[in-house]
Amino acid sequence: MHETLSRQKFLQYIASAGATLLLSSLESFAIEKEDKKLKVAVIGCGSVSNRYLPQLLSSPLIEVVSLCDIKPDRAIEQNKQYKVNAKTYANIDEMLAGVPFDMMVTLTDMQAHGDLNKKALLAGKHVWSEKPMANTYAEGKALLALAKRKKLRIWGAPAVVNSPQFAFMSKTIQEGKLGRIASAHGQYGHTGPTWSAFFYEKGGGSMPDLGVYNMATLTGLLGPAKSVMAMTSIVNPERTVDDKGKIKVVAEDNAHVLLEHDKGVISHVMCGFNYFDPHGHEAGAQSLHSIQIFGDYGNMRLIGYDWETNGVILDTSWTEPPVLTSTDKGGYEWQEGARVVGESLMKGIEPRINVEHALHVLEIIEAARKSSATGMKIKLVSSFKWPMV
Repeated sequence: MHETLSRQKFLQYIASAGATLLLSSLESFAIEKEDKKLKVAVIGCGSVSNRYLPQLLSSPLIEVVSLCDIKPDRAIEQNKQYKVNAKTYANIDEMLAGVPFDMMVTLTDMQAHGDLNKKALLAGKHVWSEKPMANTYAEGKALLALAKRKKLRIWGAPAVVNSPQFAFMSKTIQEGKLGRIASAHGQYGHTGPTWSAFFYEKGGGSMPDLGVYNMATLTGLLGPAKSVMAMTSIVNPERTVDDKGKIKVVAEDNAHVLLEHDKGVISHVMCGFNYFDPHGHEAGAQSLHSIQIFGDYGNMRLIGYDWETNGVILDTSWTEPPVLTSTDKGGYEWQEGARVVGESLMKGIEPRINVEHALHVLEIIEAARKSSATGMKIKLVSSFKWPMV
């Protein structure tokens, strides 16, 4: 076979030779979709869609064909604003019965994620879900099992492991430049969203909205957690929000979580909706660190937030000052996850982000609540492939 064969012709050649070829679901899908675009449906056209749509529309491999929102005017408005030229729908059932698509991007209130993602999988669609991908660890595991049965893929935000800064920190740890790792800390918070009540209702809370970023980063850098101890609380029992006025806060708005990793490493995450921070949701100019890793030869600090990275300070000398390095974001943005996995489907390659990691973080959140309620250390059962870089 001297001539160069296309991927499709190569598969035909193998098949005609009577060979058995095992392909991942991404490779199989990519071959079927060769020279075509991934058709994407977005459900949830609120504020987060303003970040996701430009990313999706920037890709030559992706076409947004459907927009859906239970407030139909929002879908219509986003269609016009971003010149999407998509069909708009008022609910997921209409959308699934409408224009055919390959992958659903879930950007709704977090309490609805599990049900919506299940419907999409049952209808034969791949799924990218904003965090969390489900409301319980058991529900998340069931979604993954369903996806596998139907030879589909599901992913869950956040995409913090995609950043060049995460890769730099991971390699620094693996190369032993910090010595024996002992401890790590992550923090993220602000004074709380006002645009919707779901953050404070059952199934909401500061951990699945904010702490999830640090949990994903620290487990991604240090490995899966083996157990969790935590304390959570409600500092502000009443909130005034745009969609419902004054409400009672049910979900935790303050949380401190201890994670036990392998080899004696302990990490800590603090998050909440009562943290004064002038940067809030715009961290481009943030010069303080949100993640710190300590070893016995050195420490490093992630400047900015893990979802909006501004560099890494590396401190490994008794005599020389710390060095600011890894400042190039390489185009990374927190809202790139759906685009990245969509392009991975089209190319038949595995992205760094993976669903097992998202499930592990979901189990941590559930265990933290159980630990706070019982005062006990909670053992974890989930894991993921590590190191990630």
